[in-house]
Amino acid sequence: MSEKTNALGAYLRARRELVTPQQAGIPDLGVRRVPGLRREEVAMLAGISPDYYLRLERGRNRNPSVQVLEAIARVLHLDEEHFTHLLTLVQEGSRKRKRRPRRETPPVSMLKLLDSLVQPAFIEDRYFDIVASNSLARALSPALAAGGNQLRDMFLDPAEQALYPDWESVTECFIANLHQAVGNDVDDPRFIELTGELSLASAHFRRLWARYEVRSQRGTPLRFNHPQVGELTLNRERMRINGTDGLMLVIYHPDAGSTDADKLALLASAGLPTTNPARKPTLEQNKT
Repeated sequence: MSEKTNALGAYLRARRELVTPQQAGIPDLGVRRVPGLRREEVAMLAGISPDYYLRLERGRNRNPSVQVLEAIARVLHLDEEHFTHLLTLVQEGSRKRKRRPRRETPPVSMLKLLDSLVQPAFIEDRYFDIVASNSLARALSPALAAGGNQLRDMFLDPAEQALYPDWESVTECFIANLHQAVGNDVDDPRFIELTGELSLASAHFRRLWARYEVRSQRGTPLRFNHPQVGELTLNRERMRINGTDGLMLVIYHPDAGSTDADKLALLASAGLPTTNPARKPTLEQNKT
């Protein structure tokens, strides 16, 4: 069974390899072929048989009890978001979803709201595809034009990477959110296409993806190093758009009266270019 169809096993393996024997409170004996706990150690600490745990990782048992999952979560040090994701992976009924459209169309009223906002704003789907954006968002980053993909640009475009001084932590956040948004719908064609391309093109993506961190994106400050106005910090807010299948309205806004607000106003009034045809990420730039 492949990892595409055995999401539960892939998740358990990834999280098991992040827990050291010291963290689990057991002796570190013998040579370990992979980092983290062995399967039999997880089984022992969770109070289940090694054979039962092995069947879970190999996808031969997809209906463990909540009590078993709670015990495994305790051993693997899963927080609430990671445990919720674990529960999602064993809910087989949730895999039977209708085929999603290649790109969902946001409500007309939301597009009108988007154009009326005086802050950078855009609409994204669960894969971080840009569905629509306003002019100030495109002035902040040409990659925020409709049709782009934030995740792809974040990993494959050096110009986009330079825009974020905290690029490492930003990419970690994006990957953790993608894991959560997709859940166990791992046979979704768009998901396969995107993660397949990035896995081949970026070693950094492969490392983060293998860790299987899961968490939602929350309102948080983001630092930018803009080529025209320099460094500025904007607060990111994400709001779900009702009546859609996972579309989000994202708004970047500065603290009132701050120098960041002044810089954003300068960016808005300067008539800076909103597109840059030369910015085309390539696979060769990131095969390191």
